[in-house]
Amino acid sequence: METIGLIAGATQFPLLIACEARARGYHLIAVGIREEVQPELAEAVDEFHLISLGELSKLIKIFKKAGVKRAIMAGKVQHRSIFGSIKPDFKLLSVLMKLRKKNTDSIIGAVVAVLEEEGITIMDSTAFLQNLLAPEGLLTKSKPTKDEQKSVEYGVKIARELTRLDIGQTVVVKDGACVALEAMEGTDETIRRAYGLCGDGAVVVKLSKPSQDFRFDVPVCGMDTVKVMASVKARVLAVEAGRTLLFDKDHVIQLANRLDIVLLGIKAE
Repeated sequence: METIGLIAGATQFPLLIACEARARGYHLIAVGIREEVQPELAEAVDEFHLISLGELSKLIKIFKKAGVKRAIMAGKVQHRSIFGSIKPDFKLLSVLMKLRKKNTDSIIGAVVAVLEEEGITIMDSTAFLQNLLAPEGLLTKSKPTKDEQKSVEYGVKIARELTRLDIGQTVVVKDGACVALEAMEGTDETIRRAYGLCGDGAVVVKLSKPSQDFRFDVPVCGMDTVKVMASVKARVLAVEAGRTLLFDKDHVIQLANRLDIVLLGIKAE
C-alpha cells in the first residue's frame, strides 16, 4: 500500500481527494494548514497533522518520517494569508529571498520545487477527481440568450489576457462591457463587486491560465459560487471544460437548474 501525502487548505477539495484516495487503497498522511483546513478532514485520513502557513521544514519532516514519496496539494489558501500573516521558517524564507516575482503561483511553485528536491513528487491535483472536471457544452436546462452568448465570447477574450498575465481567472461582463476582473479577492468576491457596479444579469467567465500548473491552483467552482450568483441575480457561469473542477458536479448542476442559472463548459484552447 503506497503512502501519499496531502497538503490541505480550505474548502471541501482536500476532503474529496481524501475519500477518493482511500477508496482506491492508498494510505493517506494529511498535513493541514492550520489557518485554513476544515477540521473534519482529520476523520477522513489515516494520519493528520497541523502546521502553520510558512512551516515548510516541518512539512518536509512529517512527510519524510511517514515515507511519503508522492503528495498532492488541494484546497484554497487565502491570498491575504500568503501576503499578510505568513511567518516563514528559515527554509521558506530562503526560498522567498530568491524569488524575483512574489505572486501566489511563484511562491507555491518554489515550494513545490523544494519538495521535489527533497524527493517528494507533487501530483496533479485533479489526479483523483477527473470525474469532477467540467464537460464541454451546456450543462443546464436554461440556455444563454444571444446577447448573453456574445457576453460569454467577449468575456473569454478578456479572461484569456487576464490569465496570460497571471492576475486572476474570473471576468464579469454585462451588455458587452467588462465590469470586473479578479485579482486577489477570489471569484465570489469579484461577482459581488460586479453586482455593486452593474446590478443583475451579469455573465461570469472563469478560465485557467495558458500554462496552468495543475499541481496547484486548479480552477474550482462549487455550490458557493452558484449561490453567490443567485444572490446577486447573475445569469450565466461559463467555465473551461476539462480544466475546471466542479464541486460537487451533479449537485452544482442541479442547484443551477433550480435557480435558473446557465452553466456552460467552454472548449479549452
